[in-house]
Parts: sequence; structure tokens; C-alpha cells
Amino acid sequence: MTPNVGTVLNDGEVEILGRMPWSSNATFLVSVSLDGAQLRAIYKPHRGERQLWDFPDGLYRREVAAYELAQALGWTLIPETILRERAPFGVGSLQRFVDADFDQHYFTLLEDERHWPLLQAMAVFDLVANNADRKGGHCLLDRDDQIWGIDHGLCFNVAPKLRTVIWDFAGEPIPEQRLVDVRRLACEPPPALDRLLSPAELEAFVRRAERVATSGVFPDPGEDRPYPWPLV
Repeated sequence: MTPNVGTVLNDGEVEILGRMPWSSNATFLVSVSLDGAQLRAIYKPHRGERQLWDFPDGLYRREVAAYELAQALGWTLIPETILRERAPFGVGSLQRFVDADFDQHYFTLLEDERHWPLLQAMAVFDLVANNADRKGGHCLLDRDDQIWGIDHGLCFNVAPKLRTVIWDFAGEPIPEQRLVDVRRLACEPPPALDRLLSPAELEAFVRRAERVATSGVFPDPGEDRPYPWPLV
């Protein structure tokens, strides 16, 4: 039987194919092979991270935490992502590579209303995760017309850090089912986050989820202009 994606990522042999261009931290395209199954993945080793003044060490853990959060919400938004101890440059995150149409990004996807439900879900996710880096190019469209979010190393800070391009739904009500899912997690945070976030970060996550569930609307960006740069 062919192993599933999670098993391949966890147990497969990792081979470096090359370094991803334009990444501020060391980011590698790799091939992962196990029992005849092979897939490409993005490997972000801890040792390749730049020290940031406003984020604690260990951005790779936040990549994994973002996936675990999306899974707990029941939202298919983030490719399979695991914490991998045995890898060419040591511990880091390993995420399934999305074979996407790289001419598409948030601003082009927004032009098609059929994508709005998933883009709204991405906006809610970013509110709860406190995503400080939702560029337009971090929304990918794969060959099956599924939207995926990538690059979540700058999430889950204790301090408010939200920077995103997804403000087009400001003032609109958040879909009720999304609120139901967020309320559930505010009451019962995913256990997987305990090993990935600090107690203070986990407490801040719960408070954000409670605020989103109570508000029930997509917020306005206000005068702080919380946009990432570059936008795409």
C-alpha cells in the first residue's frame, strides 16, 4: 500500500534539490522518498533562520503550528506540514510542495467570486493565528483549483502583529460556520499546539479566537495600514 503524505514526510529519505530564491531564511526544495512513493516538499531548517528582534527563535515550529491549527479548525487551507528532526540540515519544518499556477495570487484570485469563501476562511485564519506576513503570493492555486496558504513562520506572536493583504471583506459578517469552528477552538485549543507554542502564545491565541468569535465581522484595517511588503 502506498504510504500517505504525512507518513512520507515523517519517515521518508530527504534529498536537497535546491534552494528557493528570494527567501529571507534558508528554504529548500527537497524530494522525500519512502517505499516507492516520492513527493516534493519545502524544508525550512532551524539553523537557517535569521534572528528577528520581534519574534522568538524557532519560526519552523510556527509553520507546523499553523498547519495544526487549520487541521483543528477542519479547514483545508495549509499543505501537510510536519516537524522533522532527521533532515539534511537538522530539525526544521517539512511541508508538501504545492504544484501551483504561480501566475495566480490573492489579487488575481479575488477577481473570481467562486474563490471568495476560501479567501474569507484564510482571512479568519490569519486573524486567529496573528499572521504578520500574508502577502498576495502566499495564496496559491493548485491544478485542482484548490487554494492553499503558505509561509506561516511569522504567526502566533503574543503582541498584535497582523499584516495582511486580505482586507476586501472588511465590515462583512464572518460566515457562521467559520465562527462555530473558531468558538470551538477558543474553548478547547488543539493539544498539538502545546508542544509548538509557549504558554503565553497559547493564551494569546485563545484570546484572539474569543475576540473573533465575539465580533463576528471582518475587521477594518484602520489607520495603522497593517500591510506586508512587498504586497505580492
